[in-house]
Formats: sequence, structure tokens, C-alpha cells
Amino acid sequence: MKARFEQRGGHLYINGRKVLKGWESFSGWFWFGVERVKDSDELWFGLVQGFVEEWGYFSEHELEELAPKVWRIRPQDLPYSGRQRR
Repeated sequence: MKARFEQRGGHLYINGRKVLKGWESFSGWFWFGVERVKDSDELWFGLVQGFVEEWGYFSEHELEELAPKVWRIRPQDLPYSGRQRR
């Protein structure tokens, strides 16, 4: 199933789930966190747009360690981020 991106009320939703945090990279990859894993400060569940588009788990800590090649997307820019199909 392909991800369905929506912009509602200044927020980004993917398949009806609100994106809470996002990251982007120079390589064109995107990570969209829609749920923080319980009892974890850094583990997220969300959509990853890499070579393929897939849902899965990723570590905020590992992404932050890749700076400046990976950076956090500002909340106001999230609705316009990623490889959205129109």
C-alpha cells in the first residue's frame, strides 16, 4: 500500500496518522515519526522514504549522529516534506 500524504490544519498526516517529527538527508531519504515507542526516548515508528518506501522502526539518536548529513525538519515545514505524490 502506498503512503497517502495529507495536509490538515498546518500538519502532515500519512495514512491518517499525524507526523510528530521528521528528518531529511542530503541523499534524499526522509524519516517521518508518527509514534514514539513506549518507554523509549529515541525509538520511533513511522514511514521511511529511502530506496523504497516502508513503515518501520528507527532511532532518533542514530539519525542525530549523522548530522550534518541528516537534519530534523522544522515543524512548519513538515506538511511540504517528503516525496509526496499529487
